[in-house]
Amino acid sequence: MASNLVVARGGVEYVPPISLAFWRWTIVFSILLFFNFQTLVNKTKIIKKEIKKLFFLGAMGCGVCGAFPFLAGQTTTIVNMGIIYTSSPIFIILISYLFFKEKFTSIKFLGLVLCLLGVIIIITKADLEILLSLRFTTGDLWMLGASIGWALYSIYLFNWKSNLSVFERFTLISLFGAVSLFPFYVAEEMYLSSTEFNRNFFIWTFFAAISPGIIAFSLYTYAQKYLGATTTGFTLYLFTVYGAFYGIVFFNENLEIYHYVSTILVFLGIYLVKKIKNEKK
Repeated sequence: MASNLVVARGGVEYVPPISLAFWRWTIVFSILLFFNFQTLVNKTKIIKKEIKKLFFLGAMGCGVCGAFPFLAGQTTTIVNMGIIYTSSPIFIILISYLFFKEKFTSIKFLGLVLCLLGVIIIITKADLEILLSLRFTTGDLWMLGASIGWALYSIYLFNWKSNLSVFERFTLISLFGAVSLFPFYVAEEMYLSSTEFNRNFFIWTFFAAISPGIIAFSLYTYAQKYLGATTTGFTLYLFTVYGAFYGIVFFNENLEIYHYVSTILVFLGIYLVKKIKNEKK
């Protein structure tokens, strides 16, 4: 999922943000439909019963979380995006506690603190002045919206049980994600920036569809089946850690001591959360 940072940093230079999100999920739907067409036809009655839930999941997980980060990247920094994105697991915890009565233990709270500390260290380079000098823009509001959208997607994906398989459900979620983005894509094409269907377009949209699209979303769904919404939400803290290493590999950023420290803290925090989960079993 952290490879989405590569798209946010590189892809939007060649493809308008909403266009990138729309075509990404259109490609995901087309690929998944090829493998799931007949089974979906056979489950038409089930789809009709779940269609409102599927549209909501598509609009949140693919629409809001698909376009908002790309829009945010136009007016805010990667540092700000990283900080705000880490609020998503907190929203997951709060919504799960308030609406689904999920317990929040002291060990889980400690894991949350360690993860937050690790993320803050990695995005501020362990420099307090950087943290104090941060300025927030309209792009940060886009990112906050994406964080809340992902929290809602994660919680309801787990709590809304479905009679569709993981890939059947994901096929329809990606469809409704593209549908929810379509009117905004048309508006972007007409009034803001038109898409050039060239080599760069196909490279970035297919990469976004495969890596942070099909692979990441499918693995996240499978993880939720075993860990639950809250615990799986903590893995989002790895997003910032892996994102930093993508920066080192693809954008020639330097590996520093604070990278190691923050990585240890994040993994320790997730270990504590997973440990308490195993003990309950």
